[in-house]
Amino acid sequence: MQPIMTREQDIKNAVEVLRRGGVILYPTDTVWGIGCDATNAEAVKRVYDIKQRDDSKALICLVDSDGRMQRYVRNVPDVAWQLIDCVEKPTTLILDGAVNLAPNLIAEDGSIGIRITKEEFSKELCYRFQKALVSTSANISGQPAAQNYCDIAPEILEAVDYVCWTRRQEHKPHKPSSIIRLGQGGEVTIIRK
Repeated sequence: MQPIMTREQDIKNAVEVLRRGGVILYPTDTVWGIGCDATNAEAVKRVYDIKQRDDSKALICLVDSDGRMQRYVRNVPDVAWQLIDCVEKPTTLILDGAVNLAPNLIAEDGSIGIRITKEEFSKELCYRFQKALVSTSANISGQPAAQNYCDIAPEILEAVDYVCWTRRQEHKPHKPSSIIRLGQGGEVTIIRK
């Protein structure tokens, strides 16, 4: 059995794999996620293949900060900043005008689902990687999301290039994020509470 590594080493290893265009499994502010470089179309395609998901169903991205979010959305509406400041639970915003991302990550209408993570590990991972990270639940499309590492199906574990060590021992309930769509005119639509 391999010794458990430090969080620092875990993040370093994950970032190296991401920079090579690889796919990782990692704990997020919600459920365990399958991740890759959100600007790399080939890596994004692999994530769709691993999930056995139609690429017309857009994936979401995680970022570590307001500034990083602004790099991937042409005009972030004011209401988005107000929501980010006041929401208690992880909330993914669907925003129009996605830019600087892999084309196969952006929805047909030009929007992107994006979330600023506040969870320690995923935030540090995004910060070190210096780019948006794809974050989609670590499951085959249509199956239940993997709340903890122990819930991840063997075929998912075998299909990725790196599985993070951090938080593998955890056994507690985790829920997917809320999803809110924001229009440029300030319209707010709740997709998932």
